[in-house]
Amino acid sequence: MSDPKNQRKLWYLIGGALVIAFLAYGATSFKNNLTPYVSFDEAMKTASRVQVAGALVENSSDYIDEDQELHFVIYNEVGLEMAVRYSGVKPANFEEATQIVAVGSWRGDVFDAEQLLVKCPSKYQCVDEDPTTHAEEA
Repeated sequence: MSDPKNQRKLWYLIGGALVIAFLAYGATSFKNNLTPYVSFDEAMKTASRVQVAGALVENSSDYIDEDQELHFVIYNEVGLEMAVRYSGVKPANFEEATQIVAVGSWRGDVFDAEQLLVKCPSKYQCVDEDPTTHAEEA
């Protein structure tokens, strides 16, 4: 029979190796799923999956119900514009968005988005009322 101390050491080694293997797998999976934010220029130069952010150009969106395809244009802080194509259901409150983040890659002459993140204004922003009027009414 084998020595119980040697068996215990063997199980510790196997367990340690499994923990290291799972940590390595998790780290590589995490790294592969990272999608960096890039400028419009950088997005147009790479075929890899990236994120771009911008504001919606007014009256630039066109949604085709039959194909569930959304075409629109966003612009960045320096005024550069980028055409975006998204296949899927049009996000709610899309037209009221303060910022749109498109996740995808550049294909030819359009950014082909796999995912859209629509940032809408807070319901507490842009309140036109004077907040002191309610205190006076009470």
